[in-house]
Amino acid sequence: MKLLFNILGVLALLLGILGLFLPLLPTTPFLLLASACFARGSDRLHGWLLNHRVFGVYLRNFEAGHGIPLRAKIVASVMMWSSLLVAILRFEHLGLRVALVLIGASVSLYLWRYLPTLRTSR
Repeated sequence: MKLLFNILGVLALLLGILGLFLPLLPTTPFLLLASACFARGSDRLHGWLLNHRVFGVYLRNFEAGHGIPLRAKIVASVMMWSSLLVAILRFEHLGLRVALVLIGASVSLYLWRYLPTLRTSR
């Protein structure tokens, strides 16, 4: 089972890294999935990811229950709704449009209502 979790963690990490460069591919969910998989598959890989100079701070704060910074919530919302708007305008099928709006609304609800905002001191 540990091998499976490690393989899934590496795949999720690769998708998360691609998400940094591809606008429609999200980074954060894949990094969270990678962290969860590594936590179950390899203490060494999980520790490496939590101590990574780019991703580590966000993952440590999330795993500690502190949430994500307000700026990250705003950027995520703007990017998500921009992408969804392009998709909604591109497709004519009403059911697909409704599904995209519902998915966006659900993610936004989770992001703004249930995911804590990290308080930073200035």
